[in-house]
Amino acid sequence: MSKAKDIFSKIYDDNIERIYRFIFFKVNSKDIAEDICSEVFLRGWQTFKQNSKEIENPSAFLYQIARNLVIDHYREKGRTPTVSSDSLPIVDSSENMEEAVFMNSDLNMVKMALSDLKDEYQEIIVWHYIDEYTVPEIAELMGKSEGAVRVQLHRALKSLKNTLDNKVKIA
Repeated sequence: MSKAKDIFSKIYDDNIERIYRFIFFKVNSKDIAEDICSEVFLRGWQTFKQNSKEIENPSAFLYQIARNLVIDHYREKGRTPTVSSDSLPIVDSSENMEEAVFMNSDLNMVKMALSDLKDEYQEIIVWHYIDEYTVPEIAELMGKSEGAVRVQLHRALKSLKNTLDNKVKIA
């Protein structure tokens, strides 16, 4: 295997789950997410093998391709992105059923509220709390300063809290 293939293989292994999850949250379909994710890495590889030295941050590069492909997907379909409830974790049947019902309803409410946020807020919350990226890593992905990311994360959480508060009042 060539050196470029070895390097890109490592990039693929390090990023596949996060890129897939990022896409899945946006398109609400496992099949579509898989197709788009495949296209992300195909385009990533094509660019990488020609210009590997110009790609300073492979993760940010792949997220940018993913973002663009999701936008293209919705332009073609004329739909609005939503967060899928299919991504809920399967509850262990040995758990207390009442506790499981409350947990699932809370998760559904958070996912619905998250889908109401603007895309940038969704991304920063998912990257920080689900993918466990640090603020410096998110700053690098977004091409922003760490201070700007901290402010945006704070605003995203505040917006999520307000959305959740409104949903609780309605329910």
